[in-house]
Amino acid sequence: MAGELLETQPAALRKIVHVDMDAFYASVEQRDDPALRGKPVVVAWKGKRSVVCAASYEARKFGVRSAMPAVTAERLCPQAVIVPPDFTRYKAVSHAIREIFSRHTDIIEPLSLDEAYLDVTENKTGLPTATKVAIAVRRQIREELSLAASAGVAPNKFLAKIASDWRKPDGLFVIQPKDIDTFLPPLPVGRIPGVGRVTEDRLKRIGIQTVGDLRAFELDTLEVQFGRYGRRLYELARGIDHSPVTPDRPTKSISAEDTFEQDIPLSHTEDLIRRLAERVWSASRREARIARTVVLKLKTKEFNIHTRSYTPPAPPTSCEELAAIALSLRERIDLGPERLFRLVGVGLGNFRESREADRSSPA
Repeated sequence: MAGELLETQPAALRKIVHVDMDAFYASVEQRDDPALRGKPVVVAWKGKRSVVCAASYEARKFGVRSAMPAVTAERLCPQAVIVPPDFTRYKAVSHAIREIFSRHTDIIEPLSLDEAYLDVTENKTGLPTATKVAIAVRRQIREELSLAASAGVAPNKFLAKIASDWRKPDGLFVIQPKDIDTFLPPLPVGRIPGVGRVTEDRLKRIGIQTVGDLRAFELDTLEVQFGRYGRRLYELARGIDHSPVTPDRPTKSISAEDTFEQDIPLSHTEDLIRRLAERVWSASRREARIARTVVLKLKTKEFNIHTRSYTPPAPPTSCEELAAIALSLRERIDLGPERLFRLVGVGLGNFRESREADRSSPA
């Protein structure tokens, strides 16, 4: 089976660059306000239920991370400077970064305001290698925008994304095809995209700690354990990823979810739903398109999944409105007060162009 899969590798390997801006929102704030430079900056709204949108590297030294409650960040780093996010400004900077990318290739797949894949198998500037393209992109971002970017270069998207994180911040790392079989096996299995905390725990229970451990498992065994994702794990463990860089792929949905340390009743989920709503709302502000539908997902102690969705007459216009709709959807889960839940998620979907969304709203 391994031979069959490896034969499907393209004859000519792609040259992929993954560019990831370093602490993007916080770095923009520090760039634009000299008083913030060198200080632990936390980008977040004020309030007990707010979550961190971004943290400067000075703040990260204290354990502050994106998506953690803002009150936790303040407790970890009392001297932190809390700055409210300005997504209009971040989008403008992101547009300038995108313009730099487009000088080198038209095959650009943005993942968010601060990261993107570039297919530079053939580049527009005539540079001889993907590494030289990555060097040029990083230099132009620094010289023109006074911001730092990390980049990874590899023969596919999976490896390029791992590489961009390898020498953060302000780093460049290259994975050559000949190095894949020595680079991947020692990595913790949690470095594989899509392997979250729950999947990592499941893998560890069957003796898989590293990518090398994962390679030792047959495809059939992984498919029995993980279904369709088992094949994906099998291929990624071998550095195989055929997914192309897809320009302007429209967002289908944005969601955030969390698994509780202990199962809890539905009545105890309000604070987490509000925090998840803020994470989703922050992420949605990166999109030019507007989401129409709010989704609430709940998983019971018995692993049964229940989802509820609602498309209001007009799209949500604030984080508070999104949270209110998600909480109202919670009222539509009627399983009895004794039912316990292990996971909750909040999502936005049904994205439309802004003009299209306006037309579909009542006058």
